[in-house]
Amino acid sequence: MKEKIEIFKALADKNRLLIIDMLSCRELCACDIMEGLDLTQPTISHHMKILQHAGLVNSRKNGKWMIYSLNKAAFNDLCAYINYLSSYKENCICKKVLKPKEGD
Repeated sequence: MKEKIEIFKALADKNRLLIIDMLSCRELCACDIMEGLDLTQPTISHHMKILQHAGLVNSRKNGKWMIYSLNKAAFNDLCAYINYLSSYKENCICKKVLKPKEGD
């Protein structure tokens, strides 16, 4: 669960959500992200470090620029986790605190 918390923390920022939206179209270099969001290079680096640490973004070096892309597998896993989290489960933690309804 710790890794999911890191992902949700990474997603809890407007600029990082905008970066993810930009990367949904194609891989981009840091310069493109800077220009698209009108942010400084240190700010982009900060956001990208958080997104990479959470496993949401991949990077590769191309000359002096970093090229970023989405880690689609991480997003698929996150969607599956949200579906799991929001679905009925026999072993749900609520069973520890809720009394059964009459007739159950």
